[in-house]
Amino acid sequence: MSVDEGLKSELQKQGIFVTNLEQLYNWGRSSSIWPLQFGLACCAIEMIATACARYDIARFGAELFRASPRQADLMIVAGTVTKKMTPQVVRLYNQMAEPKYLITMGACSISGGPFREGYNVLQGIDRYLPVDVHIPGCPPRPEALLEGIMNLQKKMTEQKLWQMEWYKEGKKREYPVPEFGPNGLVPKYNPEVFDPLKGNIEG
Repeated sequence: MSVDEGLKSELQKQGIFVTNLEQLYNWGRSSSIWPLQFGLACCAIEMIATACARYDIARFGAELFRASPRQADLMIVAGTVTKKMTPQVVRLYNQMAEPKYLITMGACSISGGPFREGYNVLQGIDRYLPVDVHIPGCPPRPEALLEGIMNLQKKMTEQKLWQMEWYKEGKKREYPVPEFGPNGLVPKYNPEVFDPLKGNIEG
């Protein structure tokens, strides 16, 4: 049943809110994001600044940085992802609670940044994990992270309750953890996430 938007607006002025289960569920999730207390390099300093008094990430419903992945639903990959660190990042993501999301923050975590040609730097965390929001910059300022979180919240509020990935039967939500072999990471990417036909994989 649909309610006229004008009527809903008038009712809200009287303190009466008309909604449905899906909107209420999405509002609750988007207003209580628990990021993982996790950083890799200089972008993490900007992430820390976002949680301080000047920017106050708590205003956006994302105050509680959790020390345990089992209590977090948002991973912010802030900084350079080395090949040696990649297995730990994937392992932490697999341990996070559903529904979970991922923001990649800064040029290094998106594409390798200035270290792209380095032998030990991963050319983007999206080779192994599904990314919901990309925040470019080197490093991006706290305002950029806040905008990224608002974009994520918008995405969350638009999701359909019974069509979400974690409700799909047989949906694989645990991604293979790569191993550091003699010639780099094995496997080089997760086929479930990264399509080599859409980008250059590492040689």
